[in-house]
Amino acid sequence: MFTRSTAQEHPDRPAISMASNGQVITHAEHEAGANRLAHALRRHGLQKGDHYALFMENNNKFLEICAAGERSGLFYTPINSYLTADELAYIIQNSQSKVLIVSKAKRDIAAAALEQCPNVTLGIMIDAEENDPVFVDYVNLIAHEPTEPIADENLGIAMLYSSGTTGRPKGILRPMPDSSPDSPLPLWGFLDNLWKYEDGMTYLSPAPLYHSAPQAAVGLSLRRGGTVVVMENFDPEQYLMLVEKYKVTHSQLVPTMFSRMLKLPEDIKNKYDLSSLKVAVHAAAPCPVPVKEKMIEWWGPIIEEYYGATEGLGFAACDSAQWLAHVGTVGKVLIGELHILDDDMNPLPQGEPGTLWFKAATAFSYFNDVEKTKESTSADGVLTTVGDVGYLDADGYLFLTDRATFMIISGGVNIYPQESENLLITHPKVADAAVFGVPNVDLGEEVKGVVQLMPGIEASGAIERELIDFCNEHLARQKCPRSIDFVTEFPRLPTGKLYKKPLRDKYWGDKKSRIV
Repeated sequence: MFTRSTAQEHPDRPAISMASNGQVITHAEHEAGANRLAHALRRHGLQKGDHYALFMENNNKFLEICAAGERSGLFYTPINSYLTADELAYIIQNSQSKVLIVSKAKRDIAAAALEQCPNVTLGIMIDAEENDPVFVDYVNLIAHEPTEPIADENLGIAMLYSSGTTGRPKGILRPMPDSSPDSPLPLWGFLDNLWKYEDGMTYLSPAPLYHSAPQAAVGLSLRRGGTVVVMENFDPEQYLMLVEKYKVTHSQLVPTMFSRMLKLPEDIKNKYDLSSLKVAVHAAAPCPVPVKEKMIEWWGPIIEEYYGATEGLGFAACDSAQWLAHVGTVGKVLIGELHILDDDMNPLPQGEPGTLWFKAATAFSYFNDVEKTKESTSADGVLTTVGDVGYLDADGYLFLTDRATFMIISGGVNIYPQESENLLITHPKVADAAVFGVPNVDLGEEVKGVVQLMPGIEASGAIERELIDFCNEHLARQKCPRSIDFVTEFPRLPTGKLYKKPLRDKYWGDKKSRIV
């Protein structure tokens, strides 16, 4: 989010444009706001290595709030804006955040969460009421702070959260560098080159800014002195319109967005001039082969794909030509040393699927969670994994086929089913429950629930609706089943552990890949 050189050389150049209303924040305004907040955080006691969090939808202050941490040696944690109060409270507490910054739209959820967060010393809200008992107003807080940099600037970094197989989020901690904010991490230089970024570019950001991919892409764009067009929510026709309006050169999407644009009527698809687009990157979930083929046919060979976990263990990538020569690949490994191993940690031959283990290129640990870090690391401490399964072809291109856990990727969002399962079990009409991903052409996967009802309870559409509503009351919408089927008995192992695989396999049929 660093823009100082551009703020000095091109102060009136737009840094951020909001898609809904066209509001523009110049590079000079972005720089001044970030410096003001950095001063305010110092004044409230946050020193290098401390943590703060933000909980909000895409808005005109989001990137400024992140930039303040980048300038002051702080760990900043953007939190999924769809979480419930309990889920939010867990991340605030686990991250040891001392400050929480929220939007007005998220005020009530955040206030409820803070009741469980005694370590938070300051709550800040955009457009807070004068007499708000929980939050101080953001603009008033920073209004009288200096616009110059703080005296002890140091590069700060995001500490993002990635869910574990049990559904509990994990903070991904990397060492805090001892460098100035104008010296980005080496990884950023690699991505800048890979994605063909250029000075003065225009980047269209259609995804939630709390995700790791938009965080990286937007930050690099601003460092290049570019303009970032921020969509508050993705709309397929609006996306095309914005490309034409702003002459967008670069963008990053998820496959669901491709799918929704492809489903537009032909006259809408052909209505807008997309010729300014030079690079369209996609990640977050594997792209269905027919979708990607149609996108390359429509947009030309400008589509680039990459595969990498938020943990940063390894990184694979391919351009359109490489993908067309190896249809279905997620790319060649460019960072990290990949090992494909069986359950006994033995290497598998080329072409045979196994769990992906990386000799990580960058150090990381799960913050405040020694056990989770240990679970993801080999016994000798050399290799790490997030549980994906895949294989390499004869040319060294990586293909994903399954996941060691039953993580669901729906619309580019990682969803772990155990929270939904554990909740459904508590319903008085439910005897047993399983949740997993099933094919969805638009989303890649959707969340499916399968339930065994208590004796005397008859399966019906009304019961299905009741259980879905029950989940929606207690969990973020993304984690809740979109539909529920009913069975008379669940397959279980002799230990009592649910044997979920045959349940899920019925929905996937004979597909070679478990990923649509």
